[in-house]
Amino acid sequence: MGETQESKSFLRKHWDGYKEFWGERFSFLDNYFRFIKPEEPLPRWDSSVVEEFIASDPIHGPTLKTAREAATFGVAGAAVGAVSTAGCAWKWSRSPHGAALSFAFGAVVGGTFGLEIANHWFQLYRLDTMASQVKFYEWLQNRAAEKS
Repeated sequence: MGETQESKSFLRKHWDGYKEFWGERFSFLDNYFRFIKPEEPLPRWDSSVVEEFIASDPIHGPTLKTAREAATFGVAGAAVGAVSTAGCAWKWSRSPHGAALSFAFGAVVGGTFGLEIANHWFQLYRLDTMASQVKFYEWLQNRAAEKS
């Protein structure tokens, strides 16, 4: 049986309020919901499948290609950030756990900084990269359905 508003506990009322509040803020995730919890899993893909999509879709293909190029900036930034901060931590403290923590933190900060540079370098703020990723996932599902 459903609980009435009066019978709900103090914590349950607030939990429901927080859930509704954050559900509104993260409503963009509804675009991905069918891919996060699909009825059947997405088929595996590699770079050749992505290149096939880029060639087949004149609108979302170039956007996806640009987003994939921008990801290399994030990887490079993560590598530089991780190695440089861990190196400095090791040089000055000789602490293995400190170097490991600074390695992880440097990777996160460097990756974020690299993606921000890519965002401006490729002007990703002008493109709808989420829509192109969703179109790629839909194309991938349709492709798998056609083959089977």
